[in-house]
Amino acid sequence: MSSLRVALAQLNYTVGDVAGNAETIESAIQRAREANADLVVFSELALVGYPPQDLVKRDSFVDAQLGALDRIAKKTRNITTLIGFVAHNPDEYGKAVQNAVAVCRDGEIVGQTEKRLLPTYDVFDEDRYFEAVERQPVHALPGADAIGLGVSICEDAWNEPDIWERPQYDADPIEDLVTMGADMLVNCSASPFYGDKGVFRERLFGAHATDHGKWLVFVNQVGANDELVFDGRSFVVAPDGTIACRLAAFEEDFAVYDVPIDATSADERDIADEPTGSAEIRDALALGIRDYGHKSGFENVLVGLSGGIDSAVTAALAVDALGPRHVLGVAMATRYTSDESKADARTLAANLDIDFLDVPIEDTFESFETELVSILDATPGVTEENVQARIRGTTLMAIANEQNRLLLATGNRSELAVGYCTLYGDMCGALAPLADCPKTFVYELAEHMNERGDIIPRRVIKKPPSAELRADQTDEDDLPPYEILDSILAGYVDEGKTAAELVESGYDRETVRRVLSMLHRSEYKRFQAAPVLKVSPKAFGVGWRYPLAAKYGTVLPE
Repeated sequence: MSSLRVALAQLNYTVGDVAGNAETIESAIQRAREANADLVVFSELALVGYPPQDLVKRDSFVDAQLGALDRIAKKTRNITTLIGFVAHNPDEYGKAVQNAVAVCRDGEIVGQTEKRLLPTYDVFDEDRYFEAVERQPVHALPGADAIGLGVSICEDAWNEPDIWERPQYDADPIEDLVTMGADMLVNCSASPFYGDKGVFRERLFGAHATDHGKWLVFVNQVGANDELVFDGRSFVVAPDGTIACRLAAFEEDFAVYDVPIDATSADERDIADEPTGSAEIRDALALGIRDYGHKSGFENVLVGLSGGIDSAVTAALAVDALGPRHVLGVAMATRYTSDESKADARTLAANLDIDFLDVPIEDTFESFETELVSILDATPGVTEENVQARIRGTTLMAIANEQNRLLLATGNRSELAVGYCTLYGDMCGALAPLADCPKTFVYELAEHMNERGDIIPRRVIKKPPSAELRADQTDEDDLPPYEILDSILAGYVDEGKTAAELVESGYDRETVRRVLSMLHRSEYKRFQAAPVLKVSPKAFGVGWRYPLAAKYGTVLPE
């Protein structure tokens, strides 16, 4: 029986850091060699990080990573190495570069595979940058058994015909590689995370393995780059569809697995535990905060603590990500802030063991009222509410500037969807960790965080949510109940249902009209929002693209 000892290198890369990424890759090659691996596999565009975006339009950047690849190749003595990189397009037409994987061995680049299917939807924009190819080679590994290696790159494997109701492409690169003689399949990926995607991914690749009766090695990037979180969870799947080896979720990992090429099932299994549900989202958000800060050169963050659920969960996530000594909570009370909210903010800070600042803004608010007395109506309204929010935003940004901290915005997806937020106020921040989490799910996260003892004060979870910008205010004064709001938004945004379908499914027509009107009237706010950590299939941000100055009557209920 022929076998191949394969090392899976699941690593966290920084976009643009060619020198740092190259050093990480070289260390993993040495580790694989010491483990007597025949083959070591890295993820898609490992050398440059994913997604590199417009960096690939800079010749100096592309040339620098090609030079690094040459240096890495010289260190591949007695081991075959697959490394994702940016290749020049050899043709005289089309895009200047290609998304490729280099095959390195014994000091040389002995071959390469270019990506065939370029995703251009949701958060992906690869057709903007890369030229696709029409076919991919099978690479022969050295040795008496001459194993044929079929290498694909991320999206190339996402067109399995039995999985999709409507396939995106009319090609199946995996089937083509098998037809050309591949004995084993390898997919180098940078597959972004959303909830439960790990389960779907294993189903998808398991279908490829069983359809073709081949072992398949999947190596994914881990870490977070801007809005995208990569969950890792690299694996080896046997021809019978069982997972033989799985690496950790949301952290760097490395494993060596002996693939019995001629066997149809795994004699041994090496399976890392996987977080699910709220635990999975919590891990993803913590990783997103940590990498956004560290890769931007920041060690410390701050969070405005209102005594409410969103700021409490955001602060707890920041502690998960960075540790308590790197998190500052700031309370900014006005006449409308209840004594309970003031106490809950302090209790939360104590529970999290973070530094706490109390910066009342009532005097500043009064000075604005005095300055604007000739403009403001006699009855306080939205203008006064927004002034308070913007004073808080300015205060937090001043502290961030003075103490060299990143400000985390605390808004959730429900609020961002319908514009229940203030530009240049509570929307201030470098990153919005909860902005892809519906309000109802924020409560689930809080309950999950409290499973080992109350971190989030119980009163914060139990009391009606309120912005506390006017007397006796609750969110339901201005919005439908969150259970209804979140359900309508899920149907329209995530599931793609029409307004008519939502009404037919039982929602009140006027409520649907109101929610969808608020959603599309708020496009301009989301366009200016902080980056949103993506944890759902359809997050606001780069994956949500609607015009700002537009009419939306055709998508509303008649």
